Amino acid sequence: MPIIEVTVGPQVSESQIGELAATLPHAVSVAVACPEEPYDGNLQDGDVVLRFRALGPYDSSGLDVCIEIRSKWFASRAENRQTRCDAVLSAVTDAIGPLSAGVYLSLPVAAWSQKE
Repeated sequence: MPIIEVTVGPQVSESQIGELAATLPHAVSVAVACPEEPYDGNLQDGDVVLRFRALGPYDSSGLDVCIEIRSKWFASRAENRQTRCDAVLSAVTDAIGPLSAGVYLSLPVAAWSQKE
């Protein structure tokens, strides 16, 4: 289950944020899919956590959109993490057009529990 945090600058429009909200859950799920956590293309509640926040007055960023992804470490994910990160950036670029963007993919050793 990836956790996705998106920081957007003031030049990012509501429609572009909407495009990101529609694009990111699937794009990230495809990018982090692995044998240990396969993605069947059918996202359910709790499969992805997506958070947006505006760039604050004291934040520092040279990007219009900064996306941080955290997903549990597996060797199969780690071996090609740059390719996975690049795939998400490509999807983001398609969604927001000419705005600048960056994607940070972190694969920490972690555990997850969930109650329905």
